[in-house]
Amino acid sequence: MPHDKIRPVLAAALLAATACTATACTSPAAADGTVEVVVGYQSKTINTVTAGTLLRAQGYLEQRLAEQGRKDGRSYRVTWQDYDSGAPITAQMLADKIDIGSMGDYPLLINGSRAQEAGGPGTRLVSVTGYNLLGALNSVVVPAGSGARTLADLKGKTVSTSVGSAADGTLVQALRRAGVVDSDVRKQNQQPAVGTSALKAGSVDALAQFVAWPGAVVFGDGARLLYDGSALQQPTLHGVVVRQKYATTHPEVVQAFLTAQADATRYLNEQPLAAAGKVAAATGLAPEVVYLYNGPNGIATFATALRPELLDALRKDVPFLASVGVLKALDLDRFVDPRPLARAALPDVPPARITGTDPVCGRPADDPKLAGEVWYRGEAATRPAADPGCLLRALKAGGGTVRAAYVPDAATGTRWFADKDHWVQDGSRLLPFTTEDGAAAYLGAHPGARPLSYDQALAAA
Repeated sequence: MPHDKIRPVLAAALLAATACTATACTSPAAADGTVEVVVGYQSKTINTVTAGTLLRAQGYLEQRLAEQGRKDGRSYRVTWQDYDSGAPITAQMLADKIDIGSMGDYPLLINGSRAQEAGGPGTRLVSVTGYNLLGALNSVVVPAGSGARTLADLKGKTVSTSVGSAADGTLVQALRRAGVVDSDVRKQNQQPAVGTSALKAGSVDALAQFVAWPGAVVFGDGARLLYDGSALQQPTLHGVVVRQKYATTHPEVVQAFLTAQADATRYLNEQPLAAAGKVAAATGLAPEVVYLYNGPNGIATFATALRPELLDALRKDVPFLASVGVLKALDLDRFVDPRPLARAALPDVPPARITGTDPVCGRPADDPKLAGEVWYRGEAATRPAADPGCLLRALKAGGGTVRAAYVPDAATGTRWFADKDHWVQDGSRLLPFTTEDGAAAYLGAHPGARPLSYDQALAAA
């Protein structure tokens, strides 16, 4: 889609829900004195689960508000609204219909820009949910039988994406790096579920989306990973945005939300397999796909802190979004508000990491750049693997029906399904790569190495 068409498309999405009547808009308190809070979230965007799906499933927000009610004598009521992407959440926030929302970096920047443009108190970014410092939360997949091997092969093809999303931004920037101008690709502006169906039906040639959609379609054998967003080496994140007018009126609700988000973050990091099961049950996603992203050493790291490198990434994103016409301007210093997190004084929760001793190789699985896991059906815990070779040896030896085996990319560290990886043998080492392009780059730099299929890698283990 040409740049001059992006703004009208996004504007239509944002304005679709802005009609607001006195009875429809949220208000500080209901007629009976109950304080209302409306939370917008994206259940299947699983790097926001600590502010959405998992938070709701565990009831942490309701519990924290009940505690607050016992202190101040008020009653609090939470309404949850589920969406496929961030744009409609922004539209509802601009209409004063949603008080707190979670969304990706590009949508939240657009949220802040639109709110500032509208005047008034605006909105504020108050915490982070899931992030990846290299950008691996966004990726491009193609049908399993596609002839495309690199992004350059998408020239003249049709790609489904959600215009204005972080995945769309990754697509645009990655295509430019590959020497493909925007007009050489036909973009279909579609919600993730619609785009996934279009890819399966063959009506589009590729799907550029955020988690968990690419992993879900690859796990279902309907596609393969063409481009891993970590190749951009640009941080990507999701975060929590609040309506400042509501936050000023009810700071105790914002504090309760951030504390509840910390509860959900702690649960996810301390019990990642159980958390994946909760999210899978709530969304219909395969637990193996949820665990790929949200498990230990997963593609998403969960923490609430507004880290400097993440804020620096947002600052760099603003001129790009302005250049493609999806926002006019944004005062980022005004938009980012670290004070609610500071007031909450939340303890730091370390991210989930693979631990334990590899049962096959007998070594600690403590290097996140190498460690993997095998998940066997019927077992309540995964088995650690110290490195890719050890993981393949475990799979070759058997031990039950494998639900999924996870291993990090040898170059980027992106965790992926071992049987969907592209493997390379370099001397005694067996190296996995998420994309054929990544494997080819390694092979070009190491003339003695050779490519292997997954079955060949198993045989060589």
